[in-house]
Order: sequence, then C-alpha cells, then structure tokens
Amino acid sequence: MKSQSNTTHQTDRTDAARQSPPSRLSGSKRVLPPHGGYESLLSFQKPRILFDATVRFCDRFVDRRSRTRDQMIQAARSGKQNILEGSRASGTSKETEIKLTNVARASLEELLEDYRDFLRTRGSAQWEKDSKEALYVRKLGSRRPVSYELFREFIETRPAPVVANIIISLIHQTNYLLDQQIRRLEQDFLSEGGLRERMTRARLAARACQRHPPS
Repeated sequence: MKSQSNTTHQTDRTDAARQSPPSRLSGSKRVLPPHGGYESLLSFQKPRILFDATVRFCDRFVDRRSRTRDQMIQAARSGKQNILEGSRASGTSKETEIKLTNVARASLEELLEDYRDFLRTRGSAQWEKDSKEALYVRKLGSRRPVSYELFREFIETRPAPVVANIIISLIHQTNYLLDQQIRRLEQDFLSEGGLRERMTRARLAARACQRHPPS
C-alpha cells in the first residue's frame, strides 16, 4: 500500500492549500515575520489527532511492557510537537522551521510503519486506498473543524485492525499536508532568506529612508 502515500486527492489538495503558511515579508518591512498560530494549521491539528488516537490504540491493543508501545507514542508525539516548535521558531529561523517540520514528517513515517507492522504480523489486511472504508475516513477528515472527537467512537470501540487502518489513513492525509508545507517553506526560504538577510534588507531600507525621506 505504499502507493497510497503517493496518491493525491482533491480533498487533500484543498486541505494543503488552506493550511500552507502564507508567504512572509512580501512587501513587508518587518524583520520578524508573523509566526506561531500553529493551532490553525491542519498540519498540526491532524498530528494532534494521531497522537490522541495512538495513545488510545496502545492502551487497547499493545502490551504496556512492550517497547513498541513507547516508540509508537513517542513517534506520534514527535509528529505533533515538532510542528508546534517549528511554528514558534519560524520568526527567527526559517531553517529551524524547515528542519523541525521534516522531523515531524519522518516521525509520522516511522509511526506509519509501526501500524503496517501491526497489521502484517497479525495477518490483517490494509485497506486499499479507494476502498469504501478509506474513502469514508478521508471524507471524515475533511470536515472543519477537525479534532479527535470526530474519530473517538471508532478509535475507542472498533477492533484493532479497523482502528489501525483508520489511523493509517489519517497518517497518509497528514503526510501529504506536511509534504506540501515543506515545499512551501523551502520556496519561502529561497525567495526571502533567513533572519540575517531580512535584517540586512531592513537596515538598508531604513538608511535609504533617512537619506531620502519621503516628501
């Protein structure tokens, strides 16, 4: 099912367009661009759902003494926390924001493989990307606002293979959003530079205004 992670859908494209951080400093004289506001990003909201869902999944289906349990919860937490930290760091370091977003993306890829392993080692099937079940989860994930409450009943009452597949579908949605966000951040960095470049431009602009004040 690796092909699922490479498949784009209209809903996902719409989500990515909505949640991608806007280009910063376009025509602005601010040295520090707007930053934070991570809670409004779908690329943060969905990892938060994944963290809550993974904690519930592990409580229900994974041995508390298992090392895999700790690894899954930590991977899900990393996917959430690094988006938060990257968003807060974006005002002073675009490089840090890109790095932490990539860390979040890698953590969720690790979590995805853990769920695949869970299904495979128990002889359970992974849903096809266009199965009615996967399409339903995708549709549910397109609602606004999106939160764990939309999935609580399924995560906390359905059998392990169903819950694992629901979370796998959510991971694919989230990874698509993060891929789009990383590309946007890279484009912003190439066009705007980092803090040092912004400070230099701001100083030059201030000096130019002092030499040639507006009439």
